[in-house]
Amino acid sequence: MTAPTPSLVLVGPMGAGKTSIGRRVARTLGVPFVDTDAAIVRAHGPIPDLFRHEGEARFRAIERETVAQALAEPGVISLGGGAVLDERTRDDLASHPVVFLSVAPQVVSHRIAGGSRPLLDGGDPVEQWQRIFAERKPLYDAVADVEFDTSRGPLSDVVAAIVAWARSRAEGETPA
Repeated sequence: MTAPTPSLVLVGPMGAGKTSIGRRVARTLGVPFVDTDAAIVRAHGPIPDLFRHEGEARFRAIERETVAQALAEPGVISLGGGAVLDERTRDDLASHPVVFLSVAPQVVSHRIAGGSRPLLDGGDPVEQWQRIFAERKPLYDAVADVEFDTSRGPLSDVVAAIVAWARSRAEGETPA
């Protein structure tokens, strides 16, 4: 019996393009795609409502459970920006190839404009984003096998680079 193929996991800050890129990478690789934030919304309703009515701690517990379920199946998985805050999630990611998608603050401003992101409420959204990113970057670095910057160039170039990296990594691995 062979071990299940690990999922390719995308991590990074809000606005880095994890969902858009993840969907395209999955399509190119011919595997399922899971966006854990979208899965949470389907099962529990809008994330801003969860934050408002149940609090961030409850949201993080739901997120942890959703991520664990997603990691149990092969495919491409896009994690919410804060999923790496959970130590058990970071431990789980050790057995999966992890791509850190980074983005420059000056580029992310238009990507996060007009969105409903609870952690960006209460001030300048870009300043909030920069603070959150600075806090989480060491965690992204710790779990990631590779980093791709989504700040410039066509999205298709980033997708192609991730697909090439994933394929070369898979070819270099030996069965367990």
